[in-house]
Amino acid sequence: MPLKKVLFVCIGNSCRSQMAEAFARAYGSDVVIPASAGLMPAGSIAPDTLRAMDEKGLNLRDHFPKSIAHLGRAEFDLAVNMSGFDLPNGVGARVVDWEVPDPVSLEYDEHCEVRDLLERRVMELILKLRAEQKQPPLRGLGSRQVPR
Repeated sequence: MPLKKVLFVCIGNSCRSQMAEAFARAYGSDVVIPASAGLMPAGSIAPDTLRAMDEKGLNLRDHFPKSIAHLGRAEFDLAVNMSGFDLPNGVGARVVDWEVPDPVSLEYDEHCEVRDLLERRVMELILKLRAEQKQPPLRGLGSRQVPR
């Protein structure tokens, strides 16, 4: 089965969507091709996001905030929307909304709580995608069955 292309979206692409993309890349490379974007991209990744992800062994120092438009004509199977706003037309993917607090102005320990919430949510998504891959193909739809 082909890998699922998943876009994680938040407002600034400075915290939540960057963390979700990093977790998906680290834990689910067998089932997902992740990307992230923001509705109104910030100038850089939030320092607390860099620090919090370093604690998990994930380095985001080469990452930068991007807009959905920056992704060009990339097509996705799923868009995970954490922005709290409707996504613009043209995303071209099934959209699921995750209610995840924006940690950009929270204290560091609360930032880490959001990071841990995202880690769990991304892992749940990865496990769901793995389960979908393991489902056997439907029989009788164009395939020949051999009598026993």
